[in-house]
Amino acid sequence: MRNKVKKMLMGLALIVAMLSVSSCATRESAINDLEKFSFELRDNSQYYTAKQWRRAVDKFGNIRREISRHDYTVAERQRIGRLEGDCARYMVRGAKEGLMNSVFGLGSEIQGVLDAFGVKRKD
Repeated sequence: MRNKVKKMLMGLALIVAMLSVSSCATRESAINDLEKFSFELRDNSQYYTAKQWRRAVDKFGNIRREISRHDYTVAERQRIGRLEGDCARYMVRGAKEGLMNSVFGLGSEIQGVLDAFGVKRKD
């Protein structure tokens, strides 16, 4: 009987340990998702279409919801804050650069049309 109780307690301890490790992995994966997303925004947001911007905003909201489900240490909260700030900065910069690229791209297209018609540009 004693041996059976020991095995049950060991099994219960193993389950508790696995659950706590799983919780930490999920908690850390939410931060990792935020970090990967910030890299994605940094590298590609200036090329986003309106549809991609909607997806990016939705993804950011989903990551934020996942983060809010967990308790974090002060250091982890600071890291999260820095990453969220990076995301916000990359979103603003990406939107601005995307707009400028499209305006200058459109200007180049218009100039190409004018060149095709033989209209000279006044400099």
